Amino acid sequence: MEILAFGVTADEGPLLERAFAAAGRHEARCLDVRLGEDTAPIAAGYEIVSSSVNADLGVRVLNILASGGTRLIAQRSTGFNNIDLDAARRLGLTVSRVSYYSPYSVAEFAWTLAMAVNRRIVRASNRTRDFDFRLNGLMGRDMRGRTAGVLGTGRIGEAFTRIAHGFGMRLLGWDLAPNPACVELGMEYVAKEELFASADLVSLHVPLLEATRHLVDAAALAAMKDDAILVNSSRGGLVDTEALVGELRAGRFAGVGLDVYEAEAGIFSQDKSLEAVPDDTLARLVTFPNVLVTSHQAYYTREAVGQIIDATVRNVADYLAGRRSDNTLVPGLA
Repeated sequence: MEILAFGVTADEGPLLERAFAAAGRHEARCLDVRLGEDTAPIAAGYEIVSSSVNADLGVRVLNILASGGTRLIAQRSTGFNNIDLDAARRLGLTVSRVSYYSPYSVAEFAWTLAMAVNRRIVRASNRTRDFDFRLNGLMGRDMRGRTAGVLGTGRIGEAFTRIAHGFGMRLLGWDLAPNPACVELGMEYVAKEELFASADLVSLHVPLLEATRHLVDAAALAAMKDDAILVNSSRGGLVDTEALVGELRAGRFAGVGLDVYEAEAGIFSQDKSLEAVPDDTLARLVTFPNVLVTSHQAYYTREAVGQIIDATVRNVADYLAGRRSDNTLVPGLA
C-alpha cells in the first residue's frame, strides 16, 4: 500500500521511506507541501495520509480527504490541536498521533533558547561575522542561584527541570498534579501567579487546550520580572503574542526564546525569504534584539524523529489490523 505523507522535510523523507519499506509491502510518497485546503485534493485515492504538526485538519480539509477515500490520518506529532476530532468522528475517519518521543530533544532545545538569549549569542555571532569583537551589550548573567519556573512538569518539563537543577537553580513548578521526580529534585509547586512573579526564567511545557490558550496573557506578562527570560517550545497559542509585543516595546524582559508562534501555520517550515510576510505581529517580533524565534524545531533530533517515524509506522499497522492503541485519537468506523 502507498501512504501519502505531507509536510516531510528533506532529512525526514529517506527515514520515512525506509521505515515503511522495512515494515512490509508499504511505500511512502513524501511531499514537502503542507496539508491544507488547497493541497488536500492531492490525497484523492489514498486510504492512508500522514500529516505534520502544521497541517490544517479542520472540517473543510477533513471533508475533502474523506470524499477522496482517505480513512486514516496518521499525524507525526504529539500535539493534535490542529485536528477537528469531532468532524473526523462524524466522517468515520481514524486519527492517530505519536503520544511519546524523546523529551530530551525539546527540553535541551528550550535550554538552548534560554542560554542563547541570556548570553546574547545571536548578536555576538552577527557582530563577529563583521569582525566586530566588542563586548558592549553582550553581558548575560549566571543561572546558578536564580529561579526557574516550569509550567507543565510532564516528561519534557521534568527533563527541563533536571537541567535547571544541574545549573543549581531554585525550582518552581505549576501543573495539575506534582511530578514526584521533580519534587525529589527540590521543586516547589505554586500557583501560576506566584510562579510568574518569582521566576527569573519561565519555560512552557503544557499542551494547547482551551484551558491553556493564552496561559501567558497580558496579566501574566505584567506580573513577570522586568529582566525575566521567557521560553516557549511547546505551542504558540500558549502566549498572547500581541500582549508580548507590547511588553517588549516597553523595554521589558532580558530575553524571549520562541520555537513556536500562535499563527505559525502556513509560515513555519516554509521558505518565505522572497515574500512579504503579511503577519505584522511576527514581523515586529523578530525585530527585537532580545528575541530569538526559531522554526518549531525543538523536536528535530535524529532520536526524536526516528521515534516519531517508528510510532507512525506502528499506527498504520494497527489501523490495517483493526487494532487501537494509546496513539489512537479517533477509532473510526469498525
